[in-house]
Amino acid sequence: MSEWYRKDLAYIHDVGFRSYVLQAMPEILAILKQHGIQDGLIVDLGCGSGLSAEELVRAEYQVLGVDISADMIEIARCRVPLAKFQVGSLFKVEIPDCNAVISISECFNYLFDPDHQTLTQVFQRIYDALAPGGVFIFDIAEPGQLTSATPVKSFTEGEDWIVLVEKQEDSQHILTRRIIRPPA
Repeated sequence: MSEWYRKDLAYIHDVGFRSYVLQAMPEILAILKQHGIQDGLIVDLGCGSGLSAEELVRAEYQVLGVDISADMIEIARCRVPLAKFQVGSLFKVEIPDCNAVISISECFNYLFDPDHQTLTQVFQRIYDALAPGGVFIFDIAEPGQLTSATPVKSFTEGEDWIVLVEKQEDSQHILTRRIIRPPA
């Protein structure tokens, strides 16, 4: 699992692509409150660098974050020492009894793990782990994001980094993202 989001890309993801998570968290916290979930364990599958865990701990929840990238988990552990983090695949991790499971940033769209289970199997394991009245909050990328067969190329840059991205969706609606960090 060490090949996913190594130190450089974990750093770039944390500093350059944090806005999506930070903008989603107020809505996620509102959904939890709306369902009467005021405390207890929240499992964050595909937790990345711990941005959502930080917000959940601030709201007085207990958090278990899981990510396949050891470097992302290292950042998360430094950011949120009061949360628990585990390196592992969201497709295979044992999900403990909890009040909610979240998975944002289109984690279920990624087929990076050759041993992944079907979504039906993962969703059943999540359902089995949820307390009565618990919620599962996730997002996915739907087919049709790209309207042309021609790859879309873009870049994002920060103070000390740049990432090149190429996206293409084939006729079977498989979205492929190729992310390149040019050498320093």
